[in-house]
Amino acid sequence: MSESIQTVDFARRATDGKVNVLELTLDELKAWLADMGEPKFRAVQLWQWLWQYMAQSFSVMTNLSKAFRARLEECAYIGWPHIDRTQVSSDGTTKFLLRLADNERIETVLIPSVSKSDNVRWTQCLSTQVGCAMGCTFCSTGTMGFTRNMSHAEILGQILVARDYLHDTRPQWPVLRNLVFMGMGEPLLNYRNLERVLVSLNENGGLNFSPRRITVSTCGIRKGLEELGASGLAFLAISLHAPNQALRERIMPGAAKWPLEDLLATLNSYPLKTRERITFEYLLLGGVNDGPEEARQLVRIVHSVRKSKINLIVYNSTPGSPYQAPSEDRVLAFEKILWDAGITAVIRKSKGRDIDAACGQLKASALREEGQTEDL
Repeated sequence: MSESIQTVDFARRATDGKVNVLELTLDELKAWLADMGEPKFRAVQLWQWLWQYMAQSFSVMTNLSKAFRARLEECAYIGWPHIDRTQVSSDGTTKFLLRLADNERIETVLIPSVSKSDNVRWTQCLSTQVGCAMGCTFCSTGTMGFTRNMSHAEILGQILVARDYLHDTRPQWPVLRNLVFMGMGEPLLNYRNLERVLVSLNENGGLNFSPRRITVSTCGIRKGLEELGASGLAFLAISLHAPNQALRERIMPGAAKWPLEDLLATLNSYPLKTRERITFEYLLLGGVNDGPEEARQLVRIVHSVRKSKINLIVYNSTPGSPYQAPSEDRVLAFEKILWDAGITAVIRKSKGRDIDAACGQLKASALREEGQTEDL
């Protein structure tokens, strides 16, 4: 069975046997339409309607013949995620709880920033899995366990929902500028679909995101890192959070199965483009990893990896969490040790605190309200 046919079969819904065309990459769409006897340019036209003009029905695709649209209606549909809840912070950060076709729910977040010309630009944080298998003890998603991987349509559907919300309909001057795969799930454990998504993001005539505007954040999966590096389809961020293996095993048990020393060795051979650096994400947990000794250990790690930088993130306390936010004095002291060692370190400005914008918190809140917290 060909790859394109396998993908089409995966895209079918048991209810009516139709194909969700958002599940198909452009090459897969061409192959599917070729099987229907349609020319390749029809796939390009359909792709543009789906991803650039964000059409939600075939009836609006006026440059396609009525006969072709009728044929699509018979065998296909356009399936977006459904917005279950929306929360808007006082700082503009906007969080969506999205319901997927099988009623599973995931989160995505829009984060605003103001450019030098005072125009608002947005970054979107994307999920790749329903739940997460890594079990990081400080993460709300980690407490939910793993349900399943998200598909091509479900991952990219988050972007369609966000662009529709922002009325972002001008692809040549988009207000949604940057994407970070830093939401629910470990992206590299869903690498097959992640790679297809990254390919689709880079296609002209659709969403058209440059790899320089896409970041994949991972706690470190050996095979996935090697494949992502070879693809060149996105920048890399490493969710580090622990500067030694012992602490890594305690707070990041899933990630710690790959020893820190081996992860760092792999990063030193990771292919980087000109001016590209590996970003280390480091979540400061009060009294856990925010002391001077941890800062000095982190200095040694960063110095051991070529072309890298640090993003410091101040932990936001969540209901039932065993962790607390560090004091401002400890945060600044930690940052100073890094800067004194010649390391580029930025304290990432916290956004959306008043809406619990950290990964998994909105879904956890919804489950508590619905009395479904027995497995959390």
